[in-house]
Amino acid sequence: MVQGAIALIPNLVIGLVVFIVFWLIGKILRSFVRQRTQNRDTRNIGLVFGRLSQGGLIILGFLVAATIIFPSFNPADALATLGIGGVAIGFAFKDILQNFLAGILILITEPFRLDDQIVFKDFEGTVEHIETRATTIRTYDGRRVVIPNAELFTNAVMVNTAYDHRRLQYDIGIGYGDDIARAKDIILETLNSRPEVLEDPKPEALVVELADSTINIRARWWIEPPRRADAVASMDWVLENICNQLVAAGIDLPFPTQQILFHDQTEETDGDRSRQREGWPVSPKSDPPRALNLSRSVLTMVQNQRSQRQTDPAKQSNHQ
Repeated sequence: MVQGAIALIPNLVIGLVVFIVFWLIGKILRSFVRQRTQNRDTRNIGLVFGRLSQGGLIILGFLVAATIIFPSFNPADALATLGIGGVAIGFAFKDILQNFLAGILILITEPFRLDDQIVFKDFEGTVEHIETRATTIRTYDGRRVVIPNAELFTNAVMVNTAYDHRRLQYDIGIGYGDDIARAKDIILETLNSRPEVLEDPKPEALVVELADSTINIRARWWIEPPRRADAVASMDWVLENICNQLVAAGIDLPFPTQQILFHDQTEETDGDRSRQREGWPVSPKSDPPRALNLSRSVLTMVQNQRSQRQTDPAKQSNHQ
């Protein structure tokens, strides 16, 4: 055994050198392909072919080195053995192979690219790397998220930077007594005064809701480029200036309000549903009941209680 090991050393050294040479050639070829495909439109294709070419050369170098080290080794037999055990290998490495194939398809079909800003489930950030197993994104707060390629390929992904333009919008509530047309003009003037707000498509101000306490006007405008930092900066400036301009013009920006009706069950209309004001419609044949003043009702109730105590000495003594 010792003599056989010693006799195997030259073949082992030669085989190791051959494998290292193939590995270096594969690395150089991958770098060459990536340099030739630095363009944004072909960068993902370069990553695919660079990795496949490097992987193919490494496998070829391993088979050649194995043949040198073990002269009796036959690559055809090894491939046949892999074919027989392919089913078992497929079940054992199903997730790995699924992520690998999904990564290759993502790089070829390019639903998103490097430096794109995407949203996947609860994660949002910039694509840093698209590997054969997983895709890495950098969130806006400086964290790294590694997402398996199979999940990205089989689930919905929102690409915020897929197009050159992006529309932003915000609902602004004004009072019911304010001039809607004047508020729209102020919003549009403010939007048009901002350089990054595009003129085509032009900004819009649309009434979208008659809410409980406000008339909601939706301001919509387009920006370029559509990256997150640009959207946040544009939203900050637009909202601040729209608020200041509306307030300076006397347009009310009301707080949420709610009307509360006090009913003390002592009104003269109690029991007559044709004349009640709360909860029942007024009969067209009768006059609508007059609105009661809350303070006057409370004052009347206090006076009634005083008169009852004065007429009933027992209740007056208990009260004291």
